[in-house]
Amino acid sequence: MTARLDDFDYHLPAERIAQHAAPRGASRLLVLAATGGRRQRRIADLPELLEPGDLLVVNDSRVLPARLFTRRRPGGGTVELLLVERLAPRCWTALARPGRRLRPGSVLEIAGALELRVDGVGDDGLYRLRGDRPLAPLLESHGHVPLPPYIQRSDEPADRERYQTIFARAPGSVAAPTAGLHFDRRLLADLERRRIEVCKLTLHVGPGTFQPIRSGPIDEHRMAGERFAVTPQAAAQVGRARQRGGRVVAVGTTTVRALESVATGSGLIEAGSGRTELFIRPGHRFRVVDLLLTNFHLPRSTLLLLVCALGGRERVLAAYREAVAEAYRFYSYGDAMLVDPGQRPPDARSARRNETGTMKKIVRTPNAQMPASGAAPWSAAGAMVRSR
Repeated sequence: MTARLDDFDYHLPAERIAQHAAPRGASRLLVLAATGGRRQRRIADLPELLEPGDLLVVNDSRVLPARLFTRRRPGGGTVELLLVERLAPRCWTALARPGRRLRPGSVLEIAGALELRVDGVGDDGLYRLRGDRPLAPLLESHGHVPLPPYIQRSDEPADRERYQTIFARAPGSVAAPTAGLHFDRRLLADLERRRIEVCKLTLHVGPGTFQPIRSGPIDEHRMAGERFAVTPQAAAQVGRARQRGGRVVAVGTTTVRALESVATGSGLIEAGSGRTELFIRPGHRFRVVDLLLTNFHLPRSTLLLLVCALGGRERVLAAYREAVAEAYRFYSYGDAMLVDPGQRPPDARSARRNETGTMKKIVRTPNAQMPASGAAPWSAAGAMVRSR
């Protein structure tokens, strides 16, 4: 029976949506165990919930201060930009609000310090912008943290640090890989003492991650491409974990998509980089990921479908109902859930079978460096950050 989008809905009172982050290392953790039971713990308990030899895989992408307020010339109207991807030092793609008056040749000014000219707009709603000088240096002084729209406040100085994970290294995301926000140095030290290794990869989170699923069959939804890079070192770490019988624990849905995009069978991955459009939903055959540490996600979202694909829809939604009843904090600055489906990835023969529930389109380059930027198939729908 084909799943319906309504099957992935749940009620969430507005007061459960976290507006500020808890201190690192202090979040609550709802454990969805392999037996089907649920346990209420703290994120600090994670090391004892995992096994020595397990491999924790994190996303080291860094969030850009990508939200800019510009003035249109002539006319002087304010236009909010969400920069999406750098094409060249002076050229970017961006979402714009309001964009109805922007045409090729329109000029936007940033605090009298830089001019941006609109070169064009794609069918995906992304504007191609060209500055009279490189734009990146102005982001630190004029850019705002691109908090998601359900955080109903302006960004604050503390968000510059708190909306980055401690793993953040490679600039390129317009939203944080939020499962990594729970970690602090003490938790990493406890994991090391438990002999749990940490592995890093990169997937730059774009607005397409939050693109809503429109009405119609779920199978017809298409994910916008996101850039990723998996190094030979990361592939080797996964291989060593398998050799010692360890499990692969993905920190966040972005990490899951990157790992499953480069899966080779028998629970292994290959190094590479490119763009992934992998849409993981119930029916997907997981080939690498054994467990998932994740936040609580929006109803009817691709992120919730991914979690349900691993943990089972009924089990996951029952856990969400418990989290609501127990006053867990939801979404980007909220609490966490550890999902253990209690099964290992299939062997190489199973991995080669037809994967129902999976659509992916991946372009890889073998050197595992982030691919050269090009126009990305983002969708503007539902992706613009809230107004100031």
